[in-house]
Amino acid sequence: VMEVNSSPGLEGIESATGLDVAGAIIDYIGNQVAFPEVDVRQRLSVSTGYGVAELVVHTNADLVGKTMRESGLRERDITVLTLHRGTAVIPNPKRDAVLEAGDRLLCFGKLEEMRSMIPERRRRRARVRKLPKEPIIES
Repeated sequence: VMEVNSSPGLEGIESATGLDVAGAIIDYIGNQVAFPEVDVRQRLSVSTGYGVAELVVHTNADLVGKTMRESGLRERDITVLTLHRGTAVIPNPKRDAVLEAGDRLLCFGKLEEMRSMIPERRRRRARVRKLPKEPIIES
């Protein structure tokens, strides 16, 4: 930090920006020690069968119009970490937050429970034409 304080031109930068550069560096380093970067996947892989997934609240979903409390997610061992609504990001949504169609929920919990909440896609009918028994020979 002493080197930062004695750097040439630092006074000009500090007076122009109004920042205490050395103090900002010390704060940054202190925050990194207090909360070091972690591999989120590694930290959240506490047990087999648990993980992080994003669930979308579709228009016809049972969750539409229910509060987080009424949703039953906690009872299914699913914790909502973040609610994305349009451009808004709501971390740790409150239990009285009402779910709307189009909401995206970043969740941690039992992967099987979260998979069961994803609606099955309608399968398209295969477009397979029957081939003739004899080859078609063009002349």
